Amino acid sequence: MTPRLIILWGISLLLGVRLTAQERKIVEIRQAGSFAKDEARYPGANILLKKGNTRVKLFHEGALIESDRSFFYGTKNFFKADGQVVFTQGDTLKMTSEHMEYDGEKGRAKAWGKVYLEQPDMTLRTDTLFLDRIENIAFYETPGTIIDSASTLKSNRGKYFMEEKKYQFISNVRINNPEYTVNSAQLDYYTETNQAYLYGPTKIIGQDYDIYCERGYYNMEVEKGHFKKNAKIFYNDKIIEGDSLYFENQRQYAAATQNIVINDTINQSIIRGHYAEIFKAKDSAIITRNAVAINLLENDSLYIHADTLLGTGPTEHRILRGYYGVRILKTDIRGKSDSLYLDEVSGRIELHKRPFTEKEAQVLTDDQKNKRNPVLWFNNSQMTGELIYLLSDFNTRKLDSLQIYGNAFIIEKDSLSANGYNQINGKELYGDFKEGVLHQLDVVKNTRVIYYLYSDKGELIGINNTICSALNVEFKENEIEKISFYISPEGKVNPEDQIDPNLRLLEGFLWREDERPETYEDLFKK
Repeated sequence: MTPRLIILWGISLLLGVRLTAQERKIVEIRQAGSFAKDEARYPGANILLKKGNTRVKLFHEGALIESDRSFFYGTKNFFKADGQVVFTQGDTLKMTSEHMEYDGEKGRAKAWGKVYLEQPDMTLRTDTLFLDRIENIAFYETPGTIIDSASTLKSNRGKYFMEEKKYQFISNVRINNPEYTVNSAQLDYYTETNQAYLYGPTKIIGQDYDIYCERGYYNMEVEKGHFKKNAKIFYNDKIIEGDSLYFENQRQYAAATQNIVINDTINQSIIRGHYAEIFKAKDSAIITRNAVAINLLENDSLYIHADTLLGTGPTEHRILRGYYGVRILKTDIRGKSDSLYLDEVSGRIELHKRPFTEKEAQVLTDDQKNKRNPVLWFNNSQMTGELIYLLSDFNTRKLDSLQIYGNAFIIEKDSLSANGYNQINGKELYGDFKEGVLHQLDVVKNTRVIYYLYSDKGELIGINNTICSALNVEFKENEIEKISFYISPEGKVNPEDQIDPNLRLLEGFLWREDERPETYEDLFKK
């Protein structure tokens, strides 16, 4: 009998029936270089030692554990192993460490000292690793590093569910991939599908995007995800926020729902709404459901609401379009139109009306047609026309000029008479602003005027009714202060009681005060 067999035979005698009792999970001793006992120092332990090239080999439930030295406690079915410990389970799992403790009754192991766990699709390095073979769970509470085919993952604590091939990383989780990095408080990662579920503050940094959330899902294989709770996407010089964000890097696409905010950091503008789609490759974004754009103008906020807002063009030349039910609100300006065009670089705002269908052109009354014209209010002055331009200086962000084309109409309720209105009507209107306040304007082509004249004592002199080719209006605090007529005006001033009430309104007069938005909430009223 060889020395090795003699040693194993002696160990078998010492272990007694525990090696053959099938009802219990017995640790088997398959190889050892030598055997010893030291009851003083290691009471109850069988000391198995390496000798030459013969290492200690223990086997339990399909797992083989090799080491240079093992202390086996037969009554407890427990051992401690030291010296280049190698734990293998079939061809799917291999773990090396400097030390290991193994409880055969509970199927649990603790490995420490340069732990290295290897599977076909990943590796794990940490200082201390706990293994539960019954639950098929491995976990560590010391900083660990995992490397798979595409990424390197690091965390302070982690748990690996072997059957699900799922990692649960906790505390200071970091994933490094050539295409992106992930930093998270907690992350569940499935190695087979390359999918991650995010919990707690998380930041994903891609080649041309950043994502922040406190709960979400991210497919690291295709850089696609769904993010919630304080979610933000930093995308193409814009910050996108919403209760729920969806992102696909391959399509260069993002979508947001509920309480969305798109912040253009370059053009100092914000768009809010409840649904948005962003197409990075096309430099476009569409926003609906209570959509409102907020632009900085004269150190004041200009609010633009529409059923649908569409932003297009690169950051250096951004265009905003609004469709259906456009309303404008600023401290000193109100507005309404069917559609809007805003060039954020030139500062030009265009207010358009919806074209008439062939049937509408035939059946609508003049008042119904005029009611479709865009309208602006400057304090008490109402201005309408078929097309309105508001231009501002991009550098100073102050209003610069006003242009109205087609049936330009100014109406201002007279401040003293009960039912009087000052009115100016012409083909076109051109105005300019001074320090952001409407200063003066010219009305040209077929100009008509009805204007209430008062003495210095505030007594009504009469009502001026004039026709001319052009006129100039000067404003003070956004109200008409002076009117000057040009090119042979024809008209006269009549006492109030000598004018037929039906002739006190110009043709096409339409007072639209009930459409004027006064508050932010009014922007959304149907």
